[in-house]
Amino acid sequence: MQLKQDVEAELSWDPRLNAAQIGVTVDQGAVSLFGAVDTYPQKWAAEEAAKRVSGVRAVAQDLTVKVVGEHERTDSEIAAATLNALKWNVNVPASVMAKVQNGAVTLDGSVEWNFEREAAEQAVRFLTGVVSVANAITLKPQVSAAKVKEKVEAALQRQATSDANSIHIETSGGKVTMTGHASSFKSIHDATIAAWAAPGVTEVVDRMTRSI
Repeated sequence: MQLKQDVEAELSWDPRLNAAQIGVTVDQGAVSLFGAVDTYPQKWAAEEAAKRVSGVRAVAQDLTVKVVGEHERTDSEIAAATLNALKWNVNVPASVMAKVQNGAVTLDGSVEWNFEREAAEQAVRFLTGVVSVANAITLKPQVSAAKVKEKVEAALQRQATSDANSIHIETSGGKVTMTGHASSFKSIHDATIAAWAAPGVTEVVDRMTRSI
């Protein structure tokens, strides 16, 4: 199948990856990735590579991280590096906490904005020895969510341009559900970023599909 070959070629093209470690299956535009990679960043690099391929409508990745050799670290070493990474990131509030078990990092605490929650995860994602990151940080918005839908739709008109009219917004309190379709994974990503930036948003549910 051509799409499977294209995804495999893109994985081989990405210098961050060892494509021989990653298996690919394709079913009507839905791509599944499986196998084991050496580092946590490689896991996400594989997903990004698959999403770049024309014709891919969805990506499910079941990759595991098996840290070996020079990348191995003890939980104590990872915990110390994690605390320093969070402390030195200006977008991460002091309310964010972390724990490490068998290389798996769990982030906890509460913040006001989603970008702070994402900054915490990004701060530790590339640390040596990390095999997974669970982001359990909660949001505590400081403003009313009464006009969330209006604000999100206005943001989409400003930022999502060509796809704005094909994306539909439903709100329930601070929860935003996005349906419809967009022309690319980047458009879908940009739409969710726009939604998260609206005051009062505590959750974004992405049910959009990529049109071909």
